[in-house]
Amino acid sequence: MSFPTSPDAITPLFLSALVGERGKLRGFTASKVGTGQMCDSYRLTLDWEEGAEGPATVIAKCPSHDEASRNIAKLTGTYVKEVSWYRYLAETSGVPAPHCYFYDIAEDEVEFLLILSDLAPAVQGDQLAGRGLAGLVPCIDAAAKLHAFMWNDARLAHMPYIARDNGDLIRAMFPQLYLGFRERYAERLAPDILDIGVGIVDKLDAYLTREPAARTLVHGDLRIDNILFSPQGDRCWLVDWQTLGRGSGAADLAYLIGTSIADPFERAAADRPAFDHWIAALRAEGIDPDPDALWTDYRVGALSGYFMAVFASMSVERTERGDEMFAVMAERPARQALALRSLDLL
Repeated sequence: MSFPTSPDAITPLFLSALVGERGKLRGFTASKVGTGQMCDSYRLTLDWEEGAEGPATVIAKCPSHDEASRNIAKLTGTYVKEVSWYRYLAETSGVPAPHCYFYDIAEDEVEFLLILSDLAPAVQGDQLAGRGLAGLVPCIDAAAKLHAFMWNDARLAHMPYIARDNGDLIRAMFPQLYLGFRERYAERLAPDILDIGVGIVDKLDAYLTREPAARTLVHGDLRIDNILFSPQGDRCWLVDWQTLGRGSGAADLAYLIGTSIADPFERAAADRPAFDHWIAALRAEGIDPDPDALWTDYRVGALSGYFMAVFASMSVERTERGDEMFAVMAERPARQALALRSLDLL
């Protein structure tokens, strides 16, 4: 390979040529950042020669150190998707996201490197603590920009990095992953929450093959752990594009609302206001949406948070925080799906 894939392999000369004045970076230190379990992310603090111009810090994203995470990334094209977002789409999308100084991925679709701008003092959302509807408004606006970018666009069918059909793989894996998930969380989650998984397994084919009312570019894992917020909370930036795909923007939104709001009473009252705000934001972007059809997509999309919690929790490196994060990622949208009667629509 012609590029490094870990901080230990990155040289000051390589880095300085990307982000500042070539040859004027004395060195850098690396510290782990983020809570992602699919990749390893580092903040690189740069030591420039006096008078040299360049950022004080940048972010490096590299393949996971965990073999299980690397294997599932290869199977599902996870790393290819994120590199492709920055390579082909980020700069023209209008979506608030970090600037990318460097992107590349090897032919094995595992070894990769991203060098991104560091958006500090913006901070990562906290999935466990959650975020109320008012705090999610910038995220809904950012989601609308993403969804409007390629709304019902014929080009979606000709993007190989998102056209990969993982349906057979999911059909084979999900029922077994769910059994492991149910066993792991038997004492943590209520029976009606666990039983949502039974319903998804029973209707898995209908869930995977359902055609949305509108097809667009979606983030696929739009939750607050994957969003950076300004200190004032009035701005946000979307990160972690490893689940980039084509699908329902309404489902992307339902996933955000269902996984984010910790208070069950606020969450129960948030769906329609959040959806209506998204519809208005789409219109502001020049889209003419069909609210009734998209509301059905939203209701079905409430299942997506639970689905992701099962699939991801049993596929990536296990950590104490990860166990609790995946528990709330299942519990919150499961309550949402029960209230919206999502399974009845399949």
